[in-house]
Amino acid sequence: MQPLPAPPGLLPTAFPAELADDVQAVLAVMPAPRLRPVAPFPVVLQGRQVAIPGRIYNDEPPPESVAALSSRRRQVLHCLYSRHCDGRVRQRHLARILGSPDPWVFPFVVQLVGEYVLEILVDIRDGLRGLGIPGDALRLAYGEFLVANPAFFDRTQRRVVSYWSCYYCSAFRSFQGYPGCTVLDLLRSAAADSAGRPWPSLAPKGAAGLDGYC
Repeated sequence: MQPLPAPPGLLPTAFPAELADDVQAVLAVMPAPRLRPVAPFPVVLQGRQVAIPGRIYNDEPPPESVAALSSRRRQVLHCLYSRHCDGRVRQRHLARILGSPDPWVFPFVVQLVGEYVLEILVDIRDGLRGLGIPGDALRLAYGEFLVANPAFFDRTQRRVVSYWSCYYCSAFRSFQGYPGCTVLDLLRSAAADSAGRPWPSLAPKGAAGLDGYC
């Protein structure tokens, strides 16, 4: 199958306009996609809408091309490849952006919370433990992002429960023992701090976690 050209303007819309030059430099080193990117989903980032790709199908660029990029451009690249069709690739690039204080990274991280790869959920749980610390700078920043995107966060919560119910409830009989539950607790605590009120939980109740889900 011949590689397909990326639809004009699709991937650059995933980042704020001030990163346009950085995004173009990253796209210049990315191999052409084997398939067209999956339609993006919108989020609000510091008052402006961006569109995060659902999936990309570009092979990874050569290491020397990545090494030649500036640190900010490498971060842009890692964000884009966290949307890759291969879960191992997503996990590898996620590791490079977890803990970043740049708000344009947050939607890429939160989107992975609502996906199905358990190892990625464990990485996010371990990488964002600081969100449970009152006054932590990253907690405040994530909280602002989540409060600005309540529908996105609600959908993420529902997806975490759904994937647990479909794939992981035999290994984690209680939802409260599932790594995705811990991540949601961290994110909700950050959102509650920013909103100044408790953030609604869409997780199943009960110690066994069996109430109609599993």
